[in-house]
Amino acid sequence: MLSGRNRNKFAGSLINLAVIATVGLVMWFILDAGKILQESKLGIGVIDSKSGVSSAFDLSNSINLHHPLSILILQIIVIILASRLLGWIMSLINQPTVIGEILAGILLGPSLLGLYFPEATSFIFPAESLGNLQFLSQIGLILFMFIIGMELDIGVLKQRAGAAVFISNASIVVPFVMGTGLAYFLYNAFSPPGAGFIPFALFMGIAMSITAFPVLARIVQERGISRTPMGMTAITCAAINDLTAWGILALVVAIANAGAVGGALVTILLSFLYVVVMLLVVRPLLNKIALKYTVMETISKLVVAMVLSTMLLSSYITEIIGIHALFGAFMAGVIIPDNVRFKQIMAEKIEDVSLVLLLPLFFVYTGLRTQIGLLNEPELWLTGLIVVAVAVTGKFAGSALAARFTGQSWKDSLLIGALMNTRGLIELVALNIGYDIGILSPEIFTILVLMALVTTFMTGPAMSLINYLFRNPETEQVVYGMLKVLIAFGPPEAGGRLTSMVNSLFGNRKKGLKMTALHLTPNTEISIKNARLFEEQAFGKVKEVVKEAGIDVKTVYRTAENVSQEIIKTANRGKFDLLIVGSSRPLLSQDETGGKARYFFDRAKCDVGLFIDKGFEKVCKLLIITESNEESYLHELAKGFNPECHIDSACMLPLAVPVNKSVSHGVETIRLNEADDNFSSYDLIISTINCYRNQREAGASWVDGKPSILLISQQGKR
Repeated sequence: MLSGRNRNKFAGSLINLAVIATVGLVMWFILDAGKILQESKLGIGVIDSKSGVSSAFDLSNSINLHHPLSILILQIIVIILASRLLGWIMSLINQPTVIGEILAGILLGPSLLGLYFPEATSFIFPAESLGNLQFLSQIGLILFMFIIGMELDIGVLKQRAGAAVFISNASIVVPFVMGTGLAYFLYNAFSPPGAGFIPFALFMGIAMSITAFPVLARIVQERGISRTPMGMTAITCAAINDLTAWGILALVVAIANAGAVGGALVTILLSFLYVVVMLLVVRPLLNKIALKYTVMETISKLVVAMVLSTMLLSSYITEIIGIHALFGAFMAGVIIPDNVRFKQIMAEKIEDVSLVLLLPLFFVYTGLRTQIGLLNEPELWLTGLIVVAVAVTGKFAGSALAARFTGQSWKDSLLIGALMNTRGLIELVALNIGYDIGILSPEIFTILVLMALVTTFMTGPAMSLINYLFRNPETEQVVYGMLKVLIAFGPPEAGGRLTSMVNSLFGNRKKGLKMTALHLTPNTEISIKNARLFEEQAFGKVKEVVKEAGIDVKTVYRTAENVSQEIIKTANRGKFDLLIVGSSRPLLSQDETGGKARYFFDRAKCDVGLFIDKGFEKVCKLLIITESNEESYLHELAKGFNPECHIDSACMLPLAVPVNKSVSHGVETIRLNEADDNFSSYDLIISTINCYRNQREAGASWVDGKPSILLISQQGKR
């Protein structure tokens, strides 16, 4: 029987349905009568005598499959899905996601989809639609280059300019000279009609010299070496390289577009005046705006409009001068005030749209131009190998030898060389400029795109190989009695509590305790400045605990696409004895031990602790709860606990029947009923994952009680 409230709801639903049905019926009669008026007025709706079908119901006229807007929306959907999928696959094999996005563009082009499924290519990417795709991709590139300009930290360049300038210059000069020399042998076979030798040679030189600053920065972040001297040197070198390379590229474009020497000189003079105005007039004006409007939590729409207008106007000026709009966007980003808050807010407003929505359009547009099928002869593939060899030798060797000359160790020098050899997206931007202005033929364009892919792909494996060859076996020896603990956390408060808990438990082993705090940002596309800001915020509470307790904790910050996977990799590679991760019921639904938490128990090679935080402060009194002798390793672990902690132990069957158990090492054994009424007196309960689950099913009160809980899973004997 329905209650009165439910009956009212049911009656209300019936009334609503009746009203909707009545309105629908009336509308049908009106529209049907209107169709008769239309047919009598226009003389349509006559049945075709051959087909017997009324022309008014022609499906092809009702569905706008070939409307330009429909095609563009379909293209964007396909491009975003393919880019995200390939980027995710690359992240699984420790490669930058940009490689997957570039591959997605090539696979959607004539090299794969167009080769085997030409109908699909002509449907998704008809020739007449490529103009719209190109313009949108250019807008995405303008926004992207603006962000790259903002990411350059001029202050860091000034602080570390000495060795970094020398290394950066060497990393440009050596491959540039080798590239221009290579152009002498490639000019006749690969230059398009009308392209002069000087622009072709200069462009080949710049194509060999480019380093992808954003990709390099993200590799450094993902590997957690952004704060090491080598990492900071590499980032500074890449930043200087970007500034120099874009200046040279602007010069090359000016020469190529002007044709005559006089025209090139005019373009160079105008470019010089443009740079002076941007630095001496526009930048001070933007500084005043930043100082005035960044005291608030956000920036007004007027300020955002002014900054974006500056970017667009700068791009417009450089385009009409003849050095390409992208240089103007890059320069506009460089002169944005150094106020960290101002840049962070501006980047947040632009990054998601430019990097996720618009930039993938550029990858696919590049892929549509990349025709691997053109390399249909062994000589062309041999040329490709020679180009890759020259690119790697010039960039890698030039950077590494210069770094060694400045006093870097061989290991750091080779690592800097491997990082500077990364080309990625910036190389594609330069190649498209060369293709657009008629310097590169389709064949050499395809070869250089493949070179950019190969040199970017090899960065990670090359760094791993260098680290392996220069490993120090002495530092990898396990010291007897040492306990290596890794804590991984999200919110800063969780990091502070995990640090406090480990210190409370193992306070008597400070000399033998090596604790590492790990925080990961689930986004590999954040800027260097944002990464530093996030790192400072993440470890704020950890540093407070460290300072108060007088302990030594190593902090590690990285960016990662897959946070859980990166935690496991860090724990296994670092050969830690214990990994502790935080958990809470809202994050992992009804069972704190399920969901992502289970991933750590299954994949880690060390013991794993899952910390269920219920307002933890410190450990003065703790309770160890076990069910069988197989869980006695908790008592072995307790041998290293702080002797100032009062430790009780209770052993019980799955149905919560108390059992006496003899426990050594000064741990007091109690019956469950003695502890049951006093759970609130404990600061922490330590148990095993299986015991916790069984006790939860049995309705044990300690599971949902006040004390925080640490669940330990032994993955093997230490």
